[in-house]
Amino acid sequence: MPETLQAADWYAQHGKMPRVYVPAAFVAGSDVVLPEGPARHLTRVLRMSEGAPLVLFDGEGLEAGVRLAEVSRKQTLARVEAVWSGSGESPLPVHLGQAISKGDRMDYAIQKAVELGVAAITPLYTERGDVRLKGDREAKKLAHWQAVAASACEQSGRAVVPPIHRPVALQAWLDEREEPLRLMLHLATGNAFDRQDCPASVALLIGPEGGLSEIDIAAAQNAAFTPLTLGPRVLRTETAPIVALSLLQHYFGDL
Repeated sequence: MPETLQAADWYAQHGKMPRVYVPAAFVAGSDVVLPEGPARHLTRVLRMSEGAPLVLFDGEGLEAGVRLAEVSRKQTLARVEAVWSGSGESPLPVHLGQAISKGDRMDYAIQKAVELGVAAITPLYTERGDVRLKGDREAKKLAHWQAVAASACEQSGRAVVPPIHRPVALQAWLDEREEPLRLMLHLATGNAFDRQDCPASVALLIGPEGGLSEIDIAAAQNAAFTPLTLGPRVLRTETAPIVALSLLQHYFGDL
């Protein structure tokens, strides 16, 4: 049976059910040990018991229809009944360079960018950004952001968890860009989105709460980034990627 039909049949038989990120190998007939966090949520919060169906995804493009095979204090096992390729990925790869913002704003930007199909995210240190992470604090924040991305995949139906790269200075990120279309949000430009041909991939730069500095703007333009405005209203740093990604997915992706 084709993989897409396996997925359709599984959902047709069982209806709406939890999707859980488990970075493991899926083989039909084998058992998968569920991580402690998801296992606790499924069995204690959702009160799912042995025999209950759900969907796992490995973060690299595969999904599995499984049933809980063992629920105990020691472990929670899921038995794999079907494996198929996920179908929630956008045909347009977009690498988002997002200036780091305070509090929940960065979480929100990452969550919504993942829901809108972003392929990768790099948190950026910019001249006007006032968040600086070092050592253990940076490692903990990076792990937290990656978990936010995984959770957004669970909710949105994606089977690939986009990587959240280690935070870097803006110039370092600019130096690595090879995408044919490179855009930066800059309110004062007056340049509206009007590109007609579909690019192979896109790099999208979003500045901090105070906007990109003149030095940052010049560096981006030297790296072949085109300034782009999204209308006359000033968007928050966590709102701008939502609007820009929606436009890109509408014109070149799958919205």
